[in-house]
Amino acid sequence: MNTSAVGTSEGAGSNSLPSTPSEITAEWLGSVLGERISSVRVDPVGTGQTGATYRVTPVYAGPTRLPPSFVAKLPSQHAEVRERVALGYRAEHAFYTRVAHTLDVPVPQVFHCDIAGDGAEFVLVVSDLTPAVQGDQVRGCGQEQARLAVEALAGLHGPRWCDPAWVGFDGIAMPKADADFARGMGELARIAWERTLSGLGTRIDRDDRAVLAASADLVEGWLGLDDERFCLLHGDYRLDNLLFDPAKAVVTVVDWQTLTVGLPARDLAYFLGTSMESDARERSEVQLVETYRRRVLGYGIGEYSAERCWTDYRIGMLQIPLITTFGYAFTAATDRGDDMMLTMIRRGCHAIRHLGTIDLVAGLI
Repeated sequence: MNTSAVGTSEGAGSNSLPSTPSEITAEWLGSVLGERISSVRVDPVGTGQTGATYRVTPVYAGPTRLPPSFVAKLPSQHAEVRERVALGYRAEHAFYTRVAHTLDVPVPQVFHCDIAGDGAEFVLVVSDLTPAVQGDQVRGCGQEQARLAVEALAGLHGPRWCDPAWVGFDGIAMPKADADFARGMGELARIAWERTLSGLGTRIDRDDRAVLAASADLVEGWLGLDDERFCLLHGDYRLDNLLFDPAKAVVTVVDWQTLTVGLPARDLAYFLGTSMESDARERSEVQLVETYRRRVLGYGIGEYSAERCWTDYRIGMLQIPLITTFGYAFTAATDRGDDMMLTMIRRGCHAIRHLGTIDLVAGLI
């Protein structure tokens, strides 16, 4: 994580939503926390491509029971990205204010969440989970971290599995697919694939390019598969969006900008297919998929056989090319972001070939 200082603000500020780190002032923070604050230090955290995240360390004017630091999330500091992903900020606001308390997924404590300007203005202030450490998407994870992540994912899906309220829920980036939506997503998938190939070119090998092209052609039909099993999906459930506390062996899930409704195993496949090196995934995926299945069954979802769950997992692998190419094509590029996308594409395409996902999906649609 990058911990270089943005600066220290004192005194100036307003009650409006801050759009830059310099606007996270002592006055503004004090107004939303209901506490007198003398000054505040703001340091960048991570290299988010669709949002900007900061560690905020206040100096309180007197005794307080509030934490010594917070994490604040603002919209991207790139205007073109901010406008493009405003829908994602609206999804994150909806999740924390309307949904999180109805689920069993571990999330940070929220101290303030506000939105304006049709979503382009957004601020989220949550607990600082230090010493928890962000997962490293490029490095990947082993079986123990994967197990923690899979169990947490069951806490997102299980409590409201097939809840009909999700069908009309307006606080999501991508709704449950109908024919028109699926057709539009199929067209966008081809555009995203072409932009990804144009930008990354020969850094993607020939076999992986073939998988990405075939996947883009299947997106429209894939989105309509297995309509009877659905729930709220994180949509981008991977290591960079998970914080692991090594002392407590717990995980916390963040970054809820890509909420969608669909086949639950899409989140599961996306996580295992992008966050573990291929040999590690192949050794442990049967056990991890079964761990997930048993956990969701514990929420009283009804019948969900091991065979059905495994097939869903194989189908769900197309979440990887969909999200990685969209992520590359429609967000701000960074060196680390390119390395991350290439790693996810490499792992994900290997998983798709290993599991026979292309042929499976093609035979079902």
